Amino acid sequence: MARPRSVLIATTCAALGALVLTSLPASAAPPGPPGPRPLPVREDGGPESAAARLPRAPVAAEPVAALRADAGYPRRTALTVPPVDPADRSLKLGLAPYHALAPRLNALQRVGDRVSVEVAGRSAGGHELYLVTVTAPESASQAREQERMRERIENAPAAAAKDPRIKAAYKTPVFINNNIHGNEWEGTDAALKLIEELARATDRKTAGLLAHTRIYLNVTANPDGRIAGTRANADGFDLNRDFVTASQPEARAIRRIAIDKQPAVMLDLHGYVNGTLIEPTTPPHGENYEYDLFLKNSYANALGMEKAVNGLGYTPAKDGVEPAVIPFRDMPEGWDDWPPIFTPQYMPFQGAVAAHTIEFPMAVNNEEYDTLPVTELRRRSAINVAVAGAAMRAALDYTDAHRASVLADQIETFRRAAAGEPQRPVSEKTVPGVPGIGPEDVYTTTFPRAYVIPAGRSQRSAVAAARLVDHLVANDVRVGRAKDGSYVVDLRQPKRGIANVILADGRDISADVSTMYDISGWSLGLLWGATVRRVERGPVPAVVRTVHAAAPTGSVAPHGDLLLRLDDPKELVAVNALLARGVAVRRTAGGAAVVPGSARKAARELAERYGVVFRATKERGAAPLARTRVVASASAGELFALREMGFAVVPVSAERLNAGFRWAAGDVLYVSRGLDWAELSPAARAALRASRAGVVAVGADGAAFNAAAGLLAATAVAGNADANGVVAVRGAGSPLTSGAPGHAFVYAPLWFTGLGAGVRTDLSYAPVAPLVSGHWRAGADGRGGPADAAGRAAVVSGRAGYGAPVVLIGTEPLFRDHPKGSFALVGRALLAR
Repeated sequence: MARPRSVLIATTCAALGALVLTSLPASAAPPGPPGPRPLPVREDGGPESAAARLPRAPVAAEPVAALRADAGYPRRTALTVPPVDPADRSLKLGLAPYHALAPRLNALQRVGDRVSVEVAGRSAGGHELYLVTVTAPESASQAREQERMRERIENAPAAAAKDPRIKAAYKTPVFINNNIHGNEWEGTDAALKLIEELARATDRKTAGLLAHTRIYLNVTANPDGRIAGTRANADGFDLNRDFVTASQPEARAIRRIAIDKQPAVMLDLHGYVNGTLIEPTTPPHGENYEYDLFLKNSYANALGMEKAVNGLGYTPAKDGVEPAVIPFRDMPEGWDDWPPIFTPQYMPFQGAVAAHTIEFPMAVNNEEYDTLPVTELRRRSAINVAVAGAAMRAALDYTDAHRASVLADQIETFRRAAAGEPQRPVSEKTVPGVPGIGPEDVYTTTFPRAYVIPAGRSQRSAVAAARLVDHLVANDVRVGRAKDGSYVVDLRQPKRGIANVILADGRDISADVSTMYDISGWSLGLLWGATVRRVERGPVPAVVRTVHAAAPTGSVAPHGDLLLRLDDPKELVAVNALLARGVAVRRTAGGAAVVPGSARKAARELAERYGVVFRATKERGAAPLARTRVVASASAGELFALREMGFAVVPVSAERLNAGFRWAAGDVLYVSRGLDWAELSPAARAALRASRAGVVAVGADGAAFNAAAGLLAATAVAGNADANGVVAVRGAGSPLTSGAPGHAFVYAPLWFTGLGAGVRTDLSYAPVAPLVSGHWRAGADGRGGPADAAGRAAVVSGRAGYGAPVVLIGTEPLFRDHPKGSFALVGRALLAR
């Protein structure tokens, strides 16, 4: 029988503001209870975010120091102390500023023999990421034995389950991640207190805990945001949305920690939800997990953390603190663990059998930070530090008390995957001790036997295939190479879950729940531009060697002029590099680039650097290409993607354009958010028209700009604003979409009708059932669903009355730097004249 789920009415802040699909800027996160989302905001941080304006520390190669597995503990690292920054936003709250962390950690390493610090990487802004390990001392040989046991658990789980040495001597890894949202500060300070307490404690319980546990603490996962008081990092990214794509160095550092340390239990500290929110979550649950093992441990651990938090004695009347909440038990939907973009939802694929978002209760960021008295802010922060500390301690107590079963469940997770066994649907029989499990909690998948990423002529893009293979390897997925050069991902392997996350099409969950916390579809197998084949049953192609990195894909024809396909972001960055060097490149009628043979030396350099292929051609090209400067009013993710393709990018606003912005030859205006034609002065409007700058307009804001400016005769029709996912599309063979992949990503999708004379359809939604995976329902009026979009124009182009080329895009081709197979659509549009 399904459990009754009462709807929690909670005061929330930035974290619950993530009920919109992409997170809001730090200044705009709305309070409100779970439930239907407000209209979506396109990306947090934005081009003018405070974090993006941070002075950047010098960036070294990433990671700064390897996370050593062969050295003993303690490991003494003399951290470099950064300059004092009196503007650090932590100071107002009475919390530790970033510049104080290194001195404090240096001192803690001298307290005794339990605390070690390593530099796990650097942030986008160049700040060091500090990973602290707290454990009983180990010699180098003991540390090597721990590593051998860790590898045995992953790589030989059936044998590890019977290994008495592992049961007796392996230290359970616990990972505590703090401050991934920069303006949710207090986890860092609670972690520092915990480290000091464990370093100095002399009681038997602490000694026993550290003899059987390694506690890893990422002290601040987002130092850029901590300093600036922003949710995002210095690139404007919400790092807790980046774990499928791993576009940001902070996410890649956490991924490396997860793989190297293989935590069995994990906490991610956030704010602010009152009462304290402690996962596990509401449906839908990620279908690629061994969810029965995960729920068993996560729920039991949550009960202990709830008891510890409530046991602090804070009350609504006295302190303004509500009792803690466990969404799985207390909420019907709206706080799910479906997409593996969040840190705790990624960790199970690397062995965690309990992983939790913890949202401490008292808001101190955004409006509160700016308006509340300092004394009140510091009172609230002190409560949050205490709540975070109580949750940390309770999780350690759970891990210590249930060490044997936690390790057994981690081993079983890997064993099932390696054996190719089916998942166990959750029920009160398969997960005893968790009350009220119902059919609404059952999400499983049928894993294929393997995936094949073909080589040769059957591969759409060798460079995209190489990117996908390298990404799989970076996520610790085993990839093999077949005799014909194809890549083989056999799903009978310990990390089958993350392999399937990356490569599977995904699932349409529109009928399962009414609302989602964030995105619902993400398939890299469909969205990254490579051809991927699913092998449902054997035989699996024979593997001749294990792949540690994709084979080189770049080449240059030895004679004649050269043809470069513009189907991939790396091909775009290559052509932009040639244009920047003054090479006379021409565009073909099909949207490719013709490079003169005289530039062969430069082509060889770029082929080696980016893996792109320059083929021989006799085509002369239809028109010259020129270096493009992109004048952009766009999200942080889009700016990042534009620069990734090698475009020179100048972020603008209405204010900047009205101040006499100087347009140059070759400029193109990219509009996807924040630019309203009505806010432009007559002079700014005239300057844009006189410049004859092209316009690429994306999404609702772009369509509104087009309509108000009277650029193209096309009517934008908005689908359900809550919709998102992977859709099937069809190109029209135009220069923009010739050779384009058959799938795209949508978020609040648009389509275009009423096309005027000279307006061309370049890309359409599939004529039947365009949604492949994600969540896209019709609205309450029955309109705006995928059936209404079927067969409609998703991308159209033409020329404005003043002669400039204009492209309107109803999909999200650059969303969070994710759907890389669609980048070329934007790149081609920006290069068009």
